[in-house]
Amino acid sequence: MRLSVIIITRDEEADLPECLDSVRPLGAEIVVLDDASTDKTLEIARGRGCSVTAHPFKDYASQKQAALERASGEWVLSIDADERVTPGLAKEVLEVLASEPEPRAFEVPFEVVFMGRTLRFGGLGGEHHVRLFRRDSARFVGGLVHEGVEVRGPVGWLRSSIRHIPYRDLDEYLAKMSVYTSNAARKRRAQGRRFHAWHHLLPFWEFLQRAVLRGGLLDGTPGIVYAGLSSFHTWLKYLKLRELDRGSDG
Repeated sequence: MRLSVIIITRDEEADLPECLDSVRPLGAEIVVLDDASTDKTLEIARGRGCSVTAHPFKDYASQKQAALERASGEWVLSIDADERVTPGLAKEVLEVLASEPEPRAFEVPFEVVFMGRTLRFGGLGGEHHVRLFRRDSARFVGGLVHEGVEVRGPVGWLRSSIRHIPYRDLDEYLAKMSVYTSNAARKRRAQGRRFHAWHHLLPFWEFLQRAVLRGGLLDGTPGIVYAGLSSFHTWLKYLKLRELDRGSDG
């Protein structure tokens, strides 16, 4: 069974080399779909033997679907540039595909690394997503902010994980937060949602549930910082929704 790995990119020169190194043991076709990178992303991808195509970004679901449509493998592994296939996962994927599995897709557990620590609490310890699937049995669905994989047929589970390093430092978190909160606000506006005064209370609830109710405090300083930043993220996206409301009223 032939395997393809698909990756969407935009200015990923800092993360892409380690990502590509992590998938090398799979011996797979690697499809990189790039949205107007201005750094060394394309040079890195082509230098590692990837199939590289330029494609303008509309939203995450359509971008990943476009990458999927360029893959030729019977099976596809979808991974982001800031993610790493652990050695255990690479071994497990090869074993599973060699066994001609019945499931048409597999959920993969995630390890989220923040400030140098794997977060096991705060709602992140049990994260998992469909990332390995048969090309003829799946498609990407979703929109501007979040995407998922819709699978036709049974879904299995893998034991080994993908390591996700979404932010190299706090500066990168703040830079990405600006983009993500703007997209989230536009999505909510398109869904007909509006800002209300009680949205000012949501950050307190977000921090309470992540830091206390879901045990984020047990991850030490990284867990507390992540909970605090997540609460600010929540507040900011609703403040941006408020701005959109006022702009439309004007």
